Amino acid sequence: MKPADIAHLHSISAPSLSPDGDRAVFAVTRPDLEEDAYLGSLWSVPTDGSEQPRKLTRGDRDNAPVYSPDGRWIAFLRPDEGKRPQIHVLPADGGEPWKITDHPLGAGAFSWSPDSARLAYNARVPEEKRYVDGTPDKEPPRRITALKYRLDNLGFTNDRRQHVFVSAPVDPSGEPGEPVQVTDGDYDYGRPVWTPDGTALVFDAALHESRDTDLVSDVWACLPEAGAEPRRITRGELFAGEVSLSEDGATVYFLGDELGPELVDFAGRVTGLWSVPFDGSEEPRRLTGTEDPRMGVRTQATGRGVLVAGENRGAVELYLVSPGGVRTTLLGGHVEVSGFDHAGGVTVAVAGGVRDSGELYVITEDGTRALTSFADPALDPLTPTELTTRTADGNEVHGWLVVPEGQGPHPVVLMIHGGPFAQYGWQIFDETQVYAAAGYAVLYCNPRGSSGYGQEHGRAIIGSVGAVTSVDVLAFLDEALKDERLDASRVGVMGGSHGGFMTSWIAAHHGERFRAAISERAVNAIESFHGASDIGFFFPEPLYGPPQNWAKESPLTYADQIDKPFLIIHSEQDWRCPLEQAQRLYVALKRRGHETEMLLFPGEGHELTRSGLPSHRVARFEAVLDWWARHL
Repeated sequence: MKPADIAHLHSISAPSLSPDGDRAVFAVTRPDLEEDAYLGSLWSVPTDGSEQPRKLTRGDRDNAPVYSPDGRWIAFLRPDEGKRPQIHVLPADGGEPWKITDHPLGAGAFSWSPDSARLAYNARVPEEKRYVDGTPDKEPPRRITALKYRLDNLGFTNDRRQHVFVSAPVDPSGEPGEPVQVTDGDYDYGRPVWTPDGTALVFDAALHESRDTDLVSDVWACLPEAGAEPRRITRGELFAGEVSLSEDGATVYFLGDELGPELVDFAGRVTGLWSVPFDGSEEPRRLTGTEDPRMGVRTQATGRGVLVAGENRGAVELYLVSPGGVRTTLLGGHVEVSGFDHAGGVTVAVAGGVRDSGELYVITEDGTRALTSFADPALDPLTPTELTTRTADGNEVHGWLVVPEGQGPHPVVLMIHGGPFAQYGWQIFDETQVYAAAGYAVLYCNPRGSSGYGQEHGRAIIGSVGAVTSVDVLAFLDEALKDERLDASRVGVMGGSHGGFMTSWIAAHHGERFRAAISERAVNAIESFHGASDIGFFFPEPLYGPPQNWAKESPLTYADQIDKPFLIIHSEQDWRCPLEQAQRLYVALKRRGHETEMLLFPGEGHELTRSGLPSHRVARFEAVLDWWARHL
């Protein structure tokens, strides 16, 4: 796979089933290098496999389709002339879609009312004269009074809060009707979900007085009308989201994180599936344990239990969890589930593997059957080999090795993931494929601090992130280098975000193991990260320990020990790990006369490698390959 081959990779959105379960609708999106954008349209396929998928829309940026409960309509997001996503509705049996929202900053997540007449959705409401005329540099100054005022990849939030709206009745004959703004105030609200009887909306939000200094987000309910007073369902102790309701509406299911005694400690904690009575009469109850898979994606209640995906040793599996907490695996093994739906007794899921970036499957009692085959035959990815080792203190380290074709020994690239509470997995990964195709053996693992291996594993690095993680990463490297196809004398290390932190740390403390390093969008100086990052006010402690330990835990402190060629890659609009984190390390190395370069991407945020402009992703790959060619 060459850098430009990212154009051959596709993604499939979360599917939506018709009420009888007979058809699934979904969006397929690919990077387009000519347009320098991500282009996608809606597709449909029968779940019995009797027909090939067919394209439904001619739009080039259509996404997030959802069938109406009566099966007549499909609502989806399509950008308007200003490239802001607006909700459109398409007749399910064919025809032209029409727009039903017209918000100045676009519309977001939505759900159908049970009678299929209206949609509840999110939209950001800008302050007057902001974000509307295309001249942001001429807007009045922002008065900021809170700690939580911006987000990476979005920007400032204190002047455009996300609220809940209910659309006018769906009417294919007219212009967008006037929606009802259900919520107001200086708050952000999550995706609204209707109760089965259509009398209320349920959503997550932080509406409590201390919301600016803790991470609590509760589940709330309110009437679907202007000025409705929200009623809190949970008890102000969890970070809650992704709600769904039981078929009778009596129980709310949600994903939740426990936050520790100060209500800000989420580091390494395992997200669980929870339930709570809709009337709030009982405490929320955790249905999955802290050493179970980390639950994510979303929740969907069915007549048999709750569908939810979970991270498990590099996989993202699909589970059915009973109201009593019994977990059954519906789709597991070497897969990464990214979306699912259930209707009419049928369950479908989007899952990727080591040779494809995702296909749609129907899940039956007899197993799974693929309904799509969008993987581009032009790609022939190399298959990773699973590898496990143990550290001297007995900790298991699990990961993968991809070896290029041809006779070795091959130079080696050790990759370290971000997070740190995240995981490398089984889905095809453009990073490993591009480097392996260029002749490098690629190593990547899930050391302590990673998700998918339980809470004890995730929290094992607290207070000593660099030192503990290094033990696992280097043990994995030692195990891999036993393979005679790998050249132990030509090894490079790279990573992004937390992986960039670890690259800087390892280059300073274990530089003798490597020829060169590439650190991307890294945390290098914890003290300044604390004040500059969009999550800095809560993230450093307890992960890196108390403030008096931050200098000792910061890679920048040891910059004078880095003695190998060092490339720094960063995005100019990164608000998660702000640009100053790269600049400070670059200046420290450059003033010493050390061999270092800095590559900056304009207009990009923290997610450059995953969702940045396709041209920027290709340029980054080319720069990485150039660096390794020079030094490995």
